[in-house]
Order: sequence, then C-alpha cells, then structure tokens
Amino acid sequence: MEYTILVHQAEEGGFWSEVPVLPGCYSQGETIGEALHNAKEAIESYLIALKEDLVAAPIEESLFIGKVRVEVAGL
Repeated sequence: MEYTILVHQAEEGGFWSEVPVLPGCYSQGETIGEALHNAKEAIESYLIALKEDLVAAPIEESLFIGKVRVEVAGL
C-alpha cells in the first residue's frame, strides 16, 4: 500500500508530516528523511490499530497536490 504524505517545516525547527487519508496520523523528525521514516512507522501503527478494531484500511483515491499563485493588492 502507498499513502501520500505531506511534509511541513515546523516553526520550532525540523519537520512534521501528515497523511491526509488517515485522520490523526501525524509524525515528525529533525530531517525530511527522519520525518518520512517516522511517518512510515506511524502509518504502520495506524493500520495495525485499524486491523485490531476490524476496520478496513482506507484506500487512497487519486490525490492531486498543486500550488496556485495569487496576488492581492495590499498584501
């Protein structure tokens, strides 16, 4: 299974990640590599908990991530 992971820079330093299709599945790390490694462990733990609760693991639909530049006068 593959899941999309969003990695953000943390204000206090390092990085934190979230998995959009798995509500509440977050992780962190001092480097992007560490954040991705920790996210993988968080996803595995999340899926194990779902299995123990006899809940099917979500299957990620197509997810598109993009950026849009906007310019607003005065900002």
